[in-house]
Amino acid sequence: MNNFIDRFKKDFELYIGSVFLTITSVIVIMNVFTRYFLNFTFSWTEEVAVGAFVWVIFLGFANAYKNKSVIGVEVLVKLLPARGRLMLEAISSLIVVLLSSSMFYLSYKYVMNSTKITVALEVSYIYIQISIVISFALITLYSIYFAYESFKKFITGEVAGDKEDKQW
Repeated sequence: MNNFIDRFKKDFELYIGSVFLTITSVIVIMNVFTRYFLNFTFSWTEEVAVGAFVWVIFLGFANAYKNKSVIGVEVLVKLLPARGRLMLEAISSLIVVLLSSSMFYLSYKYVMNSTKITVALEVSYIYIQISIVISFALITLYSIYFAYESFKKFITGEVAGDKEDKQW
């Protein structure tokens, strides 16, 4: 049980996202079955499936950034010396801090001012859109950590070479 809790702490975005992906898959399969075999559809299925899928996307994006799995320009980075790579990593982390914190702020303002409700369920879109706020909050926290670690390595002269830092 402790092993599962440790894995959940490490990649909680993936576990929560997999619950939403399961919900999306079950609802879509159920809707296809009812449409083609029973000749009716539920009016709420599309709203729930799309809302759950939005959660999957944004939680997956936060986890991909945390695990440094986002596509980058690796060829140009490999041309730099090790200390240059650390400095470039630190600067790019600072840029991500600025961008993600801006997106966090703007998405928070947007969500809190949202008055839209879904058509079939008449539920506020806030429950779907809050995934954007949470995602950018996590990315901001992760990028602050990455920037700190990169600057610390650069200042202390610690050069890891080609090894990536995946301490999360």
